[in-house]
Amino acid sequence: MRTEDEKLALDESRRIAQHEAVKGAVRDEVHAEIARSADQLDPAEREQTEAVGERFKQQAVREVVETEAELEQARSAARVSQVIDYIFYLIYGIISLEILLDLLGAHESNAFKGFIDALAAPLLAPFRGLVAEPAHGQFRFRFSYLVALFVYFLLHLAINGLLRLFVHKKTAV
Repeated sequence: MRTEDEKLALDESRRIAQHEAVKGAVRDEVHAEIARSADQLDPAEREQTEAVGERFKQQAVREVVETEAELEQARSAARVSQVIDYIFYLIYGIISLEILLDLLGAHESNAFKGFIDALAAPLLAPFRGLVAEPAHGQFRFRFSYLVALFVYFLLHLAINGLLRLFVHKKTAV
């Protein structure tokens, strides 16, 4: 998941850098043309040319400020996405340990098993008894826990997708 976020941030940075480079080249060309033409203008035309140049300058500054704001928003969303990823990885780990300990027939009286049970209980409560769970002696396989992993995975994807919607702007060509 993080690599997709990093790719998005990198693509967005590249897009903005390319945009700024093209804009800078056009700006330089316009300024050069204005400078060449300025010597041949009468005072009224010169004043108009200076006004146009000032408008270009103000627009360039405004666009730089907007770009910086977009980049900061993208960085913040990437950080939020990383935190969400970490939380879901913890959930996956806790549920996986619970499945593994149940498969191996861990003793319910063991402190570590009790700790994992306590952590997993609120995460797995909505899924307990959802489907039949075969057991053989002390060994149990909890299909409902696999369903829980799958549901949490889908929730994880949905949240990250929602974050990308807010950050990634599609541009029409």
